[in-house]
Amino acid sequence: MGFTIGGMRERGEPRPTIGRARRAPGRSPMDTAIAEYVGLWGWDVTPGAGLRLAAGRLRAECSCGRADCARPGAHPLPPARTILAGSPLDRALDIWADARAGTPSATALLSTGVAFDVLEVPESVARAALPRLDRLAVPMGPVALAPDGRAWFFVAPGVADELPQLLDKLGWSSIRLRLRGLGAGWHIAAPPSDFAGLGAVGWLRPPDLETAATPPSANPLLGALASLCHRLSPVEP
Repeated sequence: MGFTIGGMRERGEPRPTIGRARRAPGRSPMDTAIAEYVGLWGWDVTPGAGLRLAAGRLRAECSCGRADCARPGAHPLPPARTILAGSPLDRALDIWADARAGTPSATALLSTGVAFDVLEVPESVARAALPRLDRLAVPMGPVALAPDGRAWFFVAPGVADELPQLLDKLGWSSIRLRLRGLGAGWHIAAPPSDFAGLGAVGWLRPPDLETAATPPSANPLLGALASLCHRLSPVEP
């Protein structure tokens, strides 16, 4: 999940909108989002390491402090205290507050491979795909966007494990694509978590009761994403 600030491109497109649910006085947007995730959408939330910019460096580092961190900004904070879906609001916010007290840059992580998997593609692909998929009435789940230019399409659990076979059936197995599946054991930063000071993770397509509970299967979504990845974001040989 590491990235280089100098390698990011300037984009004139509007940033994703963050849902503005009603919140109690004194409750932060992140508190409100966590309450929605565990109480409304049925998702577990785990306080996780954040990304930070080290003084004098262009590369974001993980707040865990390990130079060899395998998943910068995308792993639970020790000890992992997952806020389970359905947790009482006070308990959920207490766990989150404790995590932030110990690590101010902590992010809220959503676990993939439980209620949903994720198909990760470049932002340009996601922005081109959404109106096309809407015109074709293709079922879609939530779509999140990180400020480093990656978009996450929420799909049914198990899709990530089946991705190589699914791409093979669609004729894409021999072509390298900027598309990968995140399943069991992975996490994504939950909107509106801050991302290394670059801004908040946001929603290109916010969740609703139907798509949060039953995210779509890979087809025909996967075919459209693979085609656009090949056309708009080719992998150099």
